Amino acid sequence: MSSQPTKRLETFANPQQSRDYTIRIRIPEFTCLCPKTGQPDFAEITLEYVADRLCVELKSLKTYIWSYRNEGAFHEAVTNRILDDLVAAVNPRFLRVTADFNVRGGIYTKVVAEHRADGWQIPTPVRLA
Repeated sequence: MSSQPTKRLETFANPQQSRDYTIRIRIPEFTCLCPKTGQPDFAEITLEYVADRLCVELKSLKTYIWSYRNEGAFHEAVTNRILDDLVAAVNPRFLRVTADFNVRGGIYTKVVAEHRADGWQIPTPVRLA
């Protein structure tokens, strides 16, 4: 195999550092293991962030997400770990991680975790008539 799972997130310079713009990344094939039963848990992860100086490189994000495939993790813990790792890598102005887990035992779980840089204010949206 030419690539392997890894927790290493690579970055590149934000091409528009002076502008607040939203980057949305949809990851429909996230898997980890239930820490109680060892059975697989499936989720769709959505990342929404406003970059500051750095953006996350997508191939490294793919191998990072892949690295959870054989790890046991509670939904709340894995969502917050993804948030923490991305904040450490890119130090964004804003980042939201939404983990929408498939049904397990008749229960759906959705976990949303957010980070806001100190002093960052959400821009006022422009409404066009």
